[in-house]
Order: sequence, then C-alpha cells, then structure tokens
Amino acid sequence: MARSNSTNLTVPGASMSQIEASDRRSLALNLLISLRPAQWTKNLLVFAALVFAEKLFDLRAVALSAAAFVIFCALSGVVYLINDIADRHTDRQHPLKRRRPIAAGTLPVPVAATAAAIIGVAAFAAAWVVGWKLALVAAAYVALQALYSGPLKHIVIIDVLALSIGFVFRAAAGAVAIDVRISHWLFVCTILLAMFIALAKRRHELVLLADGAASHRPILGEYSPYLLDQMIGVVTASTLIAYIFYTISPETAEKFGTDLLGLTIPFPLYGIFRYLYLVHRREGGGSPAELLINDRPLLTCVMLWVAAVVVIIYV
Repeated sequence: MARSNSTNLTVPGASMSQIEASDRRSLALNLLISLRPAQWTKNLLVFAALVFAEKLFDLRAVALSAAAFVIFCALSGVVYLINDIADRHTDRQHPLKRRRPIAAGTLPVPVAATAAAIIGVAAFAAAWVVGWKLALVAAAYVALQALYSGPLKHIVIIDVLALSIGFVFRAAAGAVAIDVRISHWLFVCTILLAMFIALAKRRHELVLLADGAASHRPILGEYSPYLLDQMIGVVTASTLIAYIFYTISPETAEKFGTDLLGLTIPFPLYGIFRYLYLVHRREGGGSPAELLINDRPLLTCVMLWVAAVVVIIYV
C-alpha cells in the first residue's frame, strides 16, 4: 500500500487507472516504450539512397543500409529518452504526453539516462565499423537533436527547421553508408516534406492544447493556426513542385534511362492531400508515424508509390 501511495505522488496529472496500468508494466517494457519503436518508421528514409542509387539488388549495399537503419533506430531512441528526461515536468501537463513512462514516474530518470548512454555508445561504435562518414553523420544528427531539446525548440521557425534537418541527416546516412553521391534532389525533397510534416504537427499541438498551448510549450504561443496554415500551404506547393521537377528533369531521365518516373506524380499528390485532410478534418498529425501506420489509404498510397518507383527504375 505504501508503494502505491508513493507512486501516486510522482505522477502529477495522471489518473488512478493510468498509474495502476503503468505499475503493472515491467521496467524493461517501460524502457522499450520510451524508445518509441513505433516512431522508427521515420528511419526508413535511410533506404531512399539505396533505391535511387540503383543498388536495391546489391546485397552488400542492402546490408549496409540495413545496418544504418538499425543504428539510427537506436540513436533516435536515445534522442527520445533525452528529450523525455528534459521535458518530463512540462509533459505532465499534456493530456497525452503525461502517459509517457518518464513523465509518469514509472521509468526512473537515472535508469533512462544510463540506458541512453549505453545504447548511444553501442550505436556510435557500430556506425564507426560501417564507416567514418556514417559515424560523422550520426554524431551530427545527435548533436542537432540535443540542441533541439535545449535552446532550438524555443526559437520560432528554427524549431521546425531543426526537426526537418533531422530527416535530412537520415537520408544522408543512407547515402554515406553505401558510399554514393548525395543527390541535391534528395536534400530538397526530404527537407520540404519534413517541414510539411513538422508544421502539421505544430498545428495539431496548437489545436489540441488550445488556450493551454503556450503554458505547455512557450514556443507555441508564437504560432497561430492561421500562420501555420499559410506556412503549410507554401511548403505543400514547394514539395510537390520539387518532386515534379525532379521526375521530369532531363538529368533524372538520363540517370535512370527512362522518362517514366513522372507517372508517379499522382501518388505524392494524393498522399499530401490525404495528410492535410487527416490534419484538418480528423485532428491527426500529432504523430506522423502512427498516422501513416493507422490510416490505410495513406499507407496504401506510400506502398504503391514505392512499388511504382522500383518498377520504373529497375524494370
């Protein structure tokens, strides 16, 4: 009974049912939840270079890309642990984030910090084994995320750019892992799409928290739904235009030996508009990874786009 009372004191804002459910979970399970495996789908970007460098059937390149994917899954888990430790006090005031194990008090901060250090060292060691370039990109990614967890997330617009550049590092990691040139098109399309997702996430947070948004995260007070809608509109158009120019450019046709890549344009058109529909009409966008997994039309669109690109490039 004493233990139960102690736990209650460490979970401000949590309901009794949430506390009891958290208590029933083991420490290892709470750690796994804090690593957020559902979010690891973001790291699938490391395979973009493999596909567009025409090395999909090169077993060595596939193995190196898979290693880079695992490494970045580990590093992103470390970043989530660090972020949850830093934000545990404000997360307890959030209707959803207060359920996270660190914020709820079911995963002690010393345990989370120790796990982050061990996983981080192991991931960097693995990256160095793959190649020093991958280790350098991995270090830059972690440094950027650490800065984001500190001062960058409190600077308007810079906070969204920092999140977006994190996706660019994922794409770059896939290129350096298999030692291919990093396409400028890959950079442009990745950062624009990442900005689109990041801005949609900010809008979701602002609408969800309403009048309490600024008290949970002060930077949200610098935004408004109207401002974010304007930014999203600009980035949406830029993303689609960049992808269209990439698919129809003579450079792309010469590289792949075909001008049929333009046939894939309807997929990003539908995918982006479907995402906007989910953000505005279904109040989605808070977790892009979960939105992709749970929304069948969006997931089907992405899978069909990947299949179409592979068929056109390789067949």
